[in-house]
Amino acid sequence: MKKRMLLLMIGVMLSVTVVVAQNVPAGVLMAFKRGSSVELGKYLGDNVELIILNRTSNSDKSVAEATMNIFFAQNQVSNFNVNHQGRKGESGFVIGTLSTSTGNYRINCFLKKNQDDYYLIHHIRIDKTNE
Repeated sequence: MKKRMLLLMIGVMLSVTVVVAQNVPAGVLMAFKRGSSVELGKYLGDNVELIILNRTSNSDKSVAEATMNIFFAQNQVSNFNVNHQGRKGESGFVIGTLSTSTGNYRINCFLKKNQDDYYLIHHIRIDKTNE
C-alpha cells in the first residue's frame, strides 16, 4: 500500500512538472489577448525578428514594440486562442489565432531564455488566415 501511494505521489509530481514546463509566460499570452504592445514589450528581447504579412524586419526592442503597436492599432484585437505552446531547454514557443476587426491571424512567437533565466521573445511571425 505504501509503495502504491509513493508511486502515485511521484506520478502526480512528474505530471505537474511536465505541465508547468510546457507553458510560456502568461504575460505574453495576455499581451496578445489584449492587443497590448506595451505588455508585449516587457517580454521582447534586445533584438527581435518580426515577420508581419510577409514583411521581415530585424528590430531592436523599442522598434519592435512600436511596430506591434501599429499592427494592433490597425487590427483591433478581440481574442487570442492558443493552439500550441511548449518549452524545451533554453527555448519556448506559442502558436495561436489572433481574432481582430480585420480577420484572423496566425501568431508564431518564439522565446529564448536570457542570462537572468527569463524567457524573452526573439521572433514573431504574423500571417493572415483564411478562417
